[in-house]
Amino acid sequence: MLKTEMRNTKTTHIDRMSTAEMIAIMQEENKNAVNAIDAELPAIEAAVDQISQRMKQGGRLFYVGCGTSGRLGVVDAAECPPTYGVPHGTVVGIIAGGDGAIRRAVEGAEDSREAGFRDIEAHHLTANDSVVGISVAGGAAYVLGAFDAAAKAGALRIALSSNAGCPIEKAANVAIHPDTGAEVITGSTRMKAGSAHKMILNMISTAVMVKQGHVYENMMINLRPSNIKLRDRMIWILCEITALPYDAAESLLERNEFHLRRALEAFESEEES
Repeated sequence: MLKTEMRNTKTTHIDRMSTAEMIAIMQEENKNAVNAIDAELPAIEAAVDQISQRMKQGGRLFYVGCGTSGRLGVVDAAECPPTYGVPHGTVVGIIAGGDGAIRRAVEGAEDSREAGFRDIEAHHLTANDSVVGISVAGGAAYVLGAFDAAAKAGALRIALSSNAGCPIEKAANVAIHPDTGAEVITGSTRMKAGSAHKMILNMISTAVMVKQGHVYENMMINLRPSNIKLRDRMIWILCEITALPYDAAESLLERNEFHLRRALEAFESEEES
């Protein structure tokens, strides 16, 4: 039996626990999920370096998954353009059952290997692309189909599961499998396993974006002023880097079409002259 499908002996009688007891044990298991990532850091490092190398040659990063796994990939992909200023399509989230499955479960979508192949092949993969297949159990046919298409194109294949030795791992170039163990509610892998996978996806996309030069020191230099909050953040970032007062930083950004890098270059040019 898969570890993620086993019963958690600590929560056998959770239906009789008080609220305080329930949430205390959930938090204890959350900590175990975080700690499970430690052993996977070398594999995460390998994934980041190989993805980054390909992206520098024009490659894209694809996340492919079903259910919760697919939604986690879609969320991570969606956050890259506003955070790092990369074009839409640089990081792509694909979920079994299509975009409708983001809000409503599409039962059975994960069982079609042909659909996984077809859905990602439609993006015309190249050898510079990277595909992260996300499946907690590690056997989703949809993800295996996506890996079939990736292998055909010569793209990098990275398996993210919570069960070592699973089918997607055997089809991958790099395998990441935090041992998150039995869930608080048996088989409810949106809990510990999902939390660990979300953190790992954060690590992958963040480190890749840093290595692509989309971060200055530890600040988001390629932000887009798509709302009031982000516009204000851009001003404060420029204040932090240049020591300009708020109004002067805002004016400098306005003169440079609210492009942080351009504004910083203009400031440095003025300082030198």
